Amino acid sequence: MPEQSANHPEKHPSACVQLARASLEHYLRTNRLLPVSDPAPPGMQGRAGAFVSLKKHGELRGCIGTIEPVRSNLAEEIIYNAVSAGVEDPRFRAVQPEELPELTISVDVLSPSEPIDSEDELDPRRYGVIVRGRGRVGLLLPNLEGIDTVAEQVGIARQKAGLRPDEPVRLARFEVVRYE
Repeated sequence: MPEQSANHPEKHPSACVQLARASLEHYLRTNRLLPVSDPAPPGMQGRAGAFVSLKKHGELRGCIGTIEPVRSNLAEEIIYNAVSAGVEDPRFRAVQPEELPELTISVDVLSPSEPIDSEDELDPRRYGVIVRGRGRVGLLLPNLEGIDTVAEQVGIARQKAGLRPDEPVRLARFEVVRYE
């Protein structure tokens, strides 16, 4: 994966974003997953968790990802997660082919998560957060518009996990490289 700051995404669509778009377009056209090239594209041979986010007119339209890698390489992770974000995010109806030109896509490649002892070790601009409790998991990516405090970040991650504000949780943090 190329070195890049999560706060300074590439000016041109990256290979990760191009692959995410191509995989969603291919799936909507054929109802089949895009085959992974062998070898995987440069910079995508390694394994990492990845989230694919879809926005339409600036509003979230789908977001699905993996905290830890579950596929054989990053390219495969992106292909599966792009399709899932488009057609399996339970918060939204499936993306329709005519919507594709209106979608902006970003790909967040996650560093391995690290357990932390307190919210004092979080910064919502730099770190994403994972909360775990009662067998449930909630995750919130870093550097999201409108999320300015650790309390907001952890609160939303708790809601995503279905955990009350007073329930004990284990916290972990991670960093991302965001491609837009």
